[in-house]
Amino acid sequence: MKILILSKFFHPSLGGSETNAEILAREFTQLGHKVKVITQTLGNDLDVNGLVFPFEVIRVPNPIQLIGLVRWCDVYLHNGISLRGLWPLLLFRRPWVIRHQVWLRSMNGSINRIGGDSGSLIVRIKHWCSQFAVSIAISKSISDRLECPSTIIPNPYRDHLFRILLDVQKTQELVFLGRLVSEKGVELLLQALAMLANSGLRPKLTIIGDGPEKSKLEIKSEELRVNPQVVFVGSKVGEELVHILNRHQIMVIPSLYDEPFGVVALEGIACGCVVVGSEGGGLKDAIADCGVTFPNGDVQALTEALQDLLQNPEKLAYYRANAPEHLVRHQKTAIAKSYLEVIEMAINHNQ
Repeated sequence: MKILILSKFFHPSLGGSETNAEILAREFTQLGHKVKVITQTLGNDLDVNGLVFPFEVIRVPNPIQLIGLVRWCDVYLHNGISLRGLWPLLLFRRPWVIRHQVWLRSMNGSINRIGGDSGSLIVRIKHWCSQFAVSIAISKSISDRLECPSTIIPNPYRDHLFRILLDVQKTQELVFLGRLVSEKGVELLLQALAMLANSGLRPKLTIIGDGPEKSKLEIKSEELRVNPQVVFVGSKVGEELVHILNRHQIMVIPSLYDEPFGVVALEGIACGCVVVGSEGGGLKDAIADCGVTFPNGDVQALTEALQDLLQNPEKLAYYRANAPEHLVRHQKTAIAKSYLEVIEMAINHNQ
C-alpha cells in the first residue's frame, strides 16, 4: 500500500503531533508499506539520532509536487485536517483519512456563527469537509466534538525509547515536560509548590522544555520564593530525556486548557512516573489508572493531590503497578495496525 501522510509540522519541530506522525510513518514502513510524508517544516532527512528516515520526507512541496504525490498514493492521510493540502483530491479520487488530533470547535463546545471572524468560518469549513473523509479521533473527547462519525484510536508512544532504566534511582520528586507557554500551566504548578511549603513540604521540581514564558516563570519562581526548589534544564530529547524522567517520581501536567490527549503522560508513565494532570479533555484517558487528575486551573486541588502522593509513597507504588496494562494498549505497532484497518476500510469504500 502507498500511504501519503500530510503533517503540517514534523521533525525537527518538537511536539506530540510531529512525534505521532513520525511513529506512524515508521510503523507503516516497518509493516511493509510505502510511505511518504509531506510537511511545511523545513529541515533535512535526518532524525533525532542523526539517521536517515526510512521513508521519504518532502518539505514545503510546490503545487506540481503535491499533485504528483496525491496521484501516487493509494490513501491520503491527514495528520490534522489541512484545507491547503486538500485540493488535489478534486483532481484524483483517492481515499481520504483524517487523524483528528486537535479541537475543531471552540473550547466551550460551541461553533461560532458564519459571519463571525475568519477563524470561525474556517472551523465550519473543516467540519463540512470532514464528512467526506474517514475520521480517526485520538480520544473520546475529540470524537465527541466532531460532527461526523469517527473511530477512536488513542495515541501511541515510542515504546522502544521510553522505558524503565533499572540502574537509575528515583531520587527526585517532581518533573514537568512541555513547552513553556501559559496554557501549559507551569505558573499554576509553581503556585502549588509555594502552597506545599505551608505543610512543610519542599519537593524539588525539574522543568524540561523551552518557550516564550521561560523568563516570566523564572521571575515568578523567585517571587513565590520557590526558586531554590526549581531547576530549568531546557529542551531534552532521546536517551538524555529518558534518563531524566527515570530519576523522577511524579510527572505533573497542569494544563489550563483541555488537552486533546497528552502523549507526554504515556512517556512519563513508561519511565516509572506517576502522573498528576488536568482532568479536562483527553488527558485523563492518557493517564488512566496510572495517576490522578484535578480540575483544570484549580491550584488547591493540585496542591492536595501532590501532598497526598508525597506523604503517602505507597500510593505511588499502586499507580505504577497499573502501568504495564495501560501502556500495552498504546504500543506503537498495535496502534499502527489499528490505523491500517481503518485505512483499508477507506480504500474498500472508495472502490
